[in-house]
Parts: sequence; structure tokens; C-alpha cells
Amino acid sequence: MTPGFGSLMQDVLWCFSQVKGTIDAGVTESDIISTVEFNHTGELLATGDKGGRVVIFQREQESKNQPHRRGEYNVYSTFQSHEPEFDYLKSLEIEEKINKIRWLPQQNAAYFLLSTNDKTVKLWKVSERDKRPEGYNLKDEDGRLRDPSMITVLRVPVLRPMDLMVEATPRRVFANAHTYHINSISVNSDYETYMSADDLRINLWNFEITNQSFNIVDIKPANMEELTEVITAAEFHPHHCNTFVYSSSKGTIRLCDMRTAALCDRHAKFFEEPEDPSNRSFFSEIISSISDVKFSHSGRYIMTRDYLTVKVWDLNMENRPIETYQVHDYLRSKLCSLYENDCIFDKFECVWNGSDSVIMTGSYNNFFRMFDRNTKRDVTLEASRENSKPRAILKPRKVCVGGKRRKDEISVDSLDFSKKILHTAWHPSENIIAVAATNNLYIFQDKVN
Repeated sequence: MTPGFGSLMQDVLWCFSQVKGTIDAGVTESDIISTVEFNHTGELLATGDKGGRVVIFQREQESKNQPHRRGEYNVYSTFQSHEPEFDYLKSLEIEEKINKIRWLPQQNAAYFLLSTNDKTVKLWKVSERDKRPEGYNLKDEDGRLRDPSMITVLRVPVLRPMDLMVEATPRRVFANAHTYHINSISVNSDYETYMSADDLRINLWNFEITNQSFNIVDIKPANMEELTEVITAAEFHPHHCNTFVYSSSKGTIRLCDMRTAALCDRHAKFFEEPEDPSNRSFFSEIISSISDVKFSHSGRYIMTRDYLTVKVWDLNMENRPIETYQVHDYLRSKLCSLYENDCIFDKFECVWNGSDSVIMTGSYNNFFRMFDRNTKRDVTLEASRENSKPRAILKPRKVCVGGKRRKDEISVDSLDFSKKILHTAWHPSENIIAVAATNNLYIFQDKVN
């Protein structure tokens, strides 16, 4: 286990650290957070929203006066990543909403990240400037060209210090390769390529080449009326650059090896849990659709999230998951009303902690769930402004189904389905989590003694 990752329930008391975002009164649709991602060191945290903006938070250095208090995350850079567009050929509006952000490992002083909306992936460079050149020969200090006849001496330009400026510049734009909506991007471990997946196809890109990609998966049938499933998520293996997985709306996962063929239309492994006929209902197919798939950091396991459960699969066992965790089983009796209000189509994500020992995923009523894989204990926590005093310890929440309700429990009938935690992120090496609740970003950390 990584130092700092103790057993979830016994050693870790989660407490409130920060909340970013406005109080709900003036929230517009464009403020709603649509993705959250830590970079590889955890020093930066990026969010994307439905308005096409990316906000990057940077962790402050720990102060010497309060050595036990860890640095807070403050806004480092904000930029407009995508704008709304219109496809005139298909008479379709293309939303600016950021579907996914993925960081590249840092190679130099600048940071690089990929962001995507439904159609276009962009590579952004985020860099700092704290010096500016002065003393040009051919220009004056305001940048205007000088009269050559007035230039009598050669000057050596010098760099003068200036206030720190953080600039975000688009370095590459990868467009026009997807007919359907992009749901995933994943950076390969060779750091030269990445993939983007939509409902029916997965494309492989080289970071240096924007006008061409390789189609590595294509499940589009010759006749669209025969379409029975769509791709819902895809991810590269963390260490093997030839291996990737993708999940489908039928609750299956395919592991593909790019060494076997250029088009991975045949999978190397196929993970599926046989359905229990006694549980079959009208909603079975909808709730078995996988909304997220993630490799563990070790690369040994894959985790999938469907509507009601999180499952952990061993790469060496295809016929059933080795672990299944019920996220909100009390909603089974509510599927009818969840279908009518469209909540049953919500796409929840799931994340591992840095040592793969704990998994986290979201639920309704601004609840999020953690499952300790070693002790098999679980906890429900809530992201709310009510208990948002600095270092206030989060109290576990309980949902009661029928019967008598204890005073600290909440009835399943009074859950707020408009408040949902779809996007979460876990710091790569510490117990710090980021939870997106509508337009607010909550940051929680374990209690420091």
C-alpha cells in the first residue's frame, strides 16, 4: 500500500477542505461542471464545464508556519477551450460542453492537456511567463517599427522581470474524424498517441498529426437498423501501449490488442457477467449499460460502473467480476419513476485511489460512495455547503428503505434526483478527492493529526 493510504474506514476521517463555485442562486446551464481530472503529480486539478471553459487549479505550497496544513487549490488558469458550432451539412448544433480532459505527463516547465467536446479534440499548452524582453533594435518599447535611419547603435535586448502570467495556447486541433459524439479520450503509455472514442468508432491519433487518424475499432453495422449496441467508454492500459479496453451499452467489456490487426474488430478478451433470469425486467438492458471503465494503476484490474453497481474485473477472468459493489440498491424499486424523469440514463463515473485499494463513485442527493476492497466496508458521504466549515469532518449518511426511519437517516422518497455526483477525481498519491456537484467543485481530504 502507498504510504498515506490506510484502511478507508478505520484510519481515514474525511473532512471538508474547499468549495469552488457560486451559490446555487445564479447558476446557468453553462456553469455545470462536466469533467474533473488531477494531473499526474496531483499539483494541478482541471475542471471542464458545459460552457466550454477549462479551469485549472494549482496547489499552493505548504506554509512553514502551519506545517500540518496542506496547501489549498487556487485558480491557476481559466480559458475558453471550445465554442458552440453549427454543422451546416447536417443542420446540427455542436455543443461547446467539455466531455473529457486528460493530462499528459509533464516533460518540461509547461503543462499539456487534451480537452474534447462532442466532435473536436484540442491539445492545450499551459505555460508561465515572468520575464519580458526589452531593448529591441527595430521596434520601440510599444512594439511599433522604428525608422531605420534613426537606428545608429546596436542594442542587446535584455529580459526584465514582470508579473507572472499564465498563458493557455491551443497547440493542436484534431477535428473532422468523428460522425458521432466523442465520449472518451485516453492518452497511451507511449505518450506519442492517444485515442478518441464515439458511439460506434475508436480512432488512434499521433500527437504530431492533426489531419489523419487510424480507425482501430468500428462496430457500425452495414444496415443501421441492425444496430444493437454502442461504445460507451474506452481506455488504454496504463503500461502496455498495445492494449486497450472499451465498454458497451450491453454491459460487456472488450479487451483489444493492436498487435493482432490494424482494425481491432476481433477482441482478445470479452468480459461479461451472465444475467440472472430471475432479475430480468423491462429496465435490465438500460441499467446494465456501462457508463465508465477504468484500468487500475497496476494494470491488473478493470473497474466498470453501470447504473446500480461498480464491478471489479480481473484481466485473467472473463466470465464474471471478482467484486461487485451496490452503489444505491434502494433505487431498484424506483426504476419506473427514474425512467420517466430520464435519470436512468445518467452516466456516473468511477475512480480508484492511488493504491487501487479503494474505489469511489457518485450517486444522487449529492451523495458519493467509497468502497474499501480490503475490508469490504463502504461509506456514503455528502457534498453540501451545510457542513462546509474548514476541516469539518464529514458524517457518514444512511438511506432508509421503508419501515421506521432513524433520526440520522434520510428516506429514499426524499432524495433529490436533480443533485447528482457524476464526476469525481482522486489525487494520484494522497487522500485528496475532488467531487463535482452541479456547478460546485468540492475538495475533501483526510483529517491530518
